[in-house]
Amino acid sequence: MRKHLERIRFRGQRRDEFLDLADSPNTSDTECAEEVVIKPRVSVRESEELREAEGEQQNDAQAGPGLFSAALQDDSRTDLNEIKGHLEIALLEKHFLEEELRKLKEESNVDSLRQELERERSRCIELEQKINDVLKPRLEDSPSQTPKAPPPPTPAVSSTDTQKDTLSNSFLKWLYNRFGVYIEDFRFQQEEQTVETEEPLSAKRLTENMRRLKRGFKPVTNFKRNLTALSSWYSVYTSAIAFIVYMYAAWHGWAVPMFLCLAILRLSLNFLIARGWRIQWSIVPEVSEPVEAPKEDLTVSEKFQLVLDVAQKAQNLFGRMANILEKIKNLFMWVQPELTQKLYVGLWLVFISSCLLPFKLLGFIIGVYAGIKFFIIDFIFKSCPKLRQRFDTPYIIWTNLPTDLQLKERGSSTLSRRVTVTSGRGSVGAAAPLGVSRDEDGGRCSSTKRGAFHEVFNLLESERPLTVCENGWRCCLINRDRKTPTDYIRNGVLYVTENHLCFESSSSRSGSSKRNKVIKLVDITDIQKYKVLSVLPGSGMGISIATPSTQKPMVFGAMIHRDEAFDAIFTQYMKIVTTATASDPET
Repeated sequence: MRKHLERIRFRGQRRDEFLDLADSPNTSDTECAEEVVIKPRVSVRESEELREAEGEQQNDAQAGPGLFSAALQDDSRTDLNEIKGHLEIALLEKHFLEEELRKLKEESNVDSLRQELERERSRCIELEQKINDVLKPRLEDSPSQTPKAPPPPTPAVSSTDTQKDTLSNSFLKWLYNRFGVYIEDFRFQQEEQTVETEEPLSAKRLTENMRRLKRGFKPVTNFKRNLTALSSWYSVYTSAIAFIVYMYAAWHGWAVPMFLCLAILRLSLNFLIARGWRIQWSIVPEVSEPVEAPKEDLTVSEKFQLVLDVAQKAQNLFGRMANILEKIKNLFMWVQPELTQKLYVGLWLVFISSCLLPFKLLGFIIGVYAGIKFFIIDFIFKSCPKLRQRFDTPYIIWTNLPTDLQLKERGSSTLSRRVTVTSGRGSVGAAAPLGVSRDEDGGRCSSTKRGAFHEVFNLLESERPLTVCENGWRCCLINRDRKTPTDYIRNGVLYVTENHLCFESSSSRSGSSKRNKVIKLVDITDIQKYKVLSVLPGSGMGISIATPSTQKPMVFGAMIHRDEAFDAIFTQYMKIVTTATASDPET
């Protein structure tokens, strides 16, 4: 019985014939050799012996039930692990297909067409209701006009009463026809709440909205640019004429009519331009920006880059707007008391002067001061920055006002200053702990979770991570040359040294360096930014690296600090390549 059970447990090769992971040699995956998976084959003789063993086990179940159940559990666990790995790969492929299907749906705009169809249906129903409401009174009046049977005899009524009734009815109808429509407008009805449908995210629509915003904001920017040109005396003759005209109008109290006249003149010019006249009046010559024709068929990478560019512009625009609003809020909330105090004193002076001085004299003073400030004082301050930093009060208040982000950074810096470093200088000469290598030049210790850095990756002691990646970058390695789930995706930490790119796998079974990856920077043939999946950490951003020993590029995906890692790796790679070409110019 025991002999048959041993045959069942050790089908194919025995466990002692395989090398243990802890006893296996510490070799890296730099050679990218494929691991040979030995699949056990069951012969006819062994199948017959299995059947005999099962029959004997049914007859003698009390002899060894524990051993047989343990064998079945081992087989089921290995099968489940393989199925789990294949399911992970299938889920990744499913996600790729879902992303492509979603993009096709966005391009077809099926949802928007459905919403428009529902709107048209609702409009048709409303029109039918209105038509029925209009036709109902006419249908009620029409039967009264049809010939009817003679009514029964009624008591005699005087002709004067009938004339009064007809006159009153006709007068009421005339009033209703003339003023009834206006009276119905004053009926109180509940306001219809229209819910605006949110459009799905689309790269084309996002880009078009940003261009519309730029075109709509262009008149404001042109007006601001012309005012700046006037105050800075870009055109001496134009600024001189504007200064003389403004000061003459302000001296005689015609400043407000002058501005109204300029507004009317501008609207008249816009009317002529809309009619086809070519009128261009601008102090600063307009620079026509080249307008690129929008491409209809964009690849996935072009769409992604387009969305990134638009998102960057929106981020910068929102940042500038937030800075302005936060500065205004902090000015009125006494965040900087010495700055708000100046505004407070100025408001009190204006209030007292408005109470004591007559309105005509106050307007004259404000108009003359505004003209001198705009045309002369601002020009002097722009030409002499040192004078502006000392005497221009509005400029000093605005530049020194902090934003909420700056206040937060100041608070964190003050907290960090309060923290006393007790072991700063004493720890420099201290000995490094076991499993940690020390940099003799800078006193920097380099280690990983599994021991010293050079021991984990089988490198020289001089190979240490750069200062940018002392702690490494968390990522997952996707090796598309491998087919098994355990080798297809690995989670770990990526390091870059002076000559190597090292990946430390964080799998619990990778106690040795067999599953770690070491790539020489000289062997890299191509390095570029790559996006894996948006559901992964860091929006799926990664780095694609190709080597001669791999058929498909390896991808280090799910990197939160992808740009930082790419810059560090690329700069070190360029250093190695330049030094190699300089040492061997013939190649």
